[in-house]
Amino acid sequence: MKFVLALLFVLAFVSSSFADDFVHVQGGSFLMGSPESENWRSDDELQHKVTLSDFFISRYEVTQSEYEALTGENPSTFKGSKLPVDSVTWLEAVKFCNARSESEGMTPAYRINGDSVTWDLSSESYRLPTEAEWEFACRAGTVTPFNLEHSIGADEANFYGHYPYEIEENYFSQHKLSTKPGIYRAETVQVGSFTPNKLGLYDMHGNVGEWCWDVYGAYSSQEQTNPTGLEAGTRRVNRGGGWNDFAKNMRSAYRAAAPQDRKLFNVGFRLVRGAIGTGAITSRAVQEVSGSGKKVLIAYFTWSGNTQGIAYEIQKQTGADIFEISPVNEYSADYNRVLREAQRDQRAQARPKLRGQVKDFADYDVIMLGYPNWWASIPMPIASFLEEYDFTGKIIMPFCSHGGGRFGQSLTAIAKLAPKAFIGEGLSVHYSGGSSLKSDVAKWLSKFNNAQ
Repeated sequence: MKFVLALLFVLAFVSSSFADDFVHVQGGSFLMGSPESENWRSDDELQHKVTLSDFFISRYEVTQSEYEALTGENPSTFKGSKLPVDSVTWLEAVKFCNARSESEGMTPAYRINGDSVTWDLSSESYRLPTEAEWEFACRAGTVTPFNLEHSIGADEANFYGHYPYEIEENYFSQHKLSTKPGIYRAETVQVGSFTPNKLGLYDMHGNVGEWCWDVYGAYSSQEQTNPTGLEAGTRRVNRGGGWNDFAKNMRSAYRAAAPQDRKLFNVGFRLVRGAIGTGAITSRAVQEVSGSGKKVLIAYFTWSGNTQGIAYEIQKQTGADIFEISPVNEYSADYNRVLREAQRDQRAQARPKLRGQVKDFADYDVIMLGYPNWWASIPMPIASFLEEYDFTGKIIMPFCSHGGGRFGQSLTAIAKLAPKAFIGEGLSVHYSGGSSLKSDVAKWLSKFNNAQ
């Protein structure tokens, strides 16, 4: 009987185009999250048992041609009809799901009311995968950090190939690495450019991260069936990592998070179909800003001086107050040594003690937060700063200096550490910014001022 029902479920969806583009994933149980022994795991990857119903998932990330055909728009950073669409908000991805359903004569799975979205759990129409469905499909039965069952390389996925898995602690002794550094393409590539996983799904690791339905929050330790995340919160989940990510942030269990109205140059989405129950759930992910947005503090951590230069340019153009985030025990002035110190602190999720205090922090509405991109994330003094003060209702405007990876996953780190803050559009500057720094800062500030 179970086989007959499964067969009917498959036949209900069969059409030539759908059968070619979507994979039927048979439901089952798996351990979601990562074991404590997994290198570079995060604390929010608590392993727990999850059981899922059958569903269909697209073989490929939604392309720019598909997105433009239904919306008339193409917001992507890198243009190409067969490239994945990027720079779409979570809400825009939801609207695309509805548009695709309507174009095929189906009732949409979602009902949108401002910041709230109601999902009809019995709908067979197009939708985003739940976080659990995404990880189950990505893993394809594997329990290793990557679905290839070995450390992923630049010839197997599109990412910051100079930084394969575990490069951080083996940067100066790369003979120990199971996968050596490879090419960094610094842009998206056509969907389906690499070998698919065991389910026939392409680009589950890299190219662009992929929006999921869920509001970001801590996992339950209890066994769950068809989990859908929190009902309300401030961040939405995206998975898989993008073209500028280090391998550690492409692991099957890694969870990225961002506001649902944020366009990210390395995040797109893929589609799912399949009912998971009856009734409906409403999910809301918003951020409330309590301040007037007028009193600004520039807070920055610097090492080489690049970030400090950006901070001073921002101060010159805004006249804002400025504060240097400085650890009591300073990092080494030697480049090779500081690389080791930075990855050591990140791996331990250290919280260095800071020197000095921001006077009357509560009076500031906007915190322009600057830092160098260290190992694809924030330096740990930034984490100390974010935990030392109350950011509830404040606007965080991130800016960073980088050597090619832009923000890496630093925005996710900030989003997780300051969940009750509004995170505005960031400014990434290549090293010191050169002759264009003044105009780049001016454009960034103009966008911020126009959004107020």
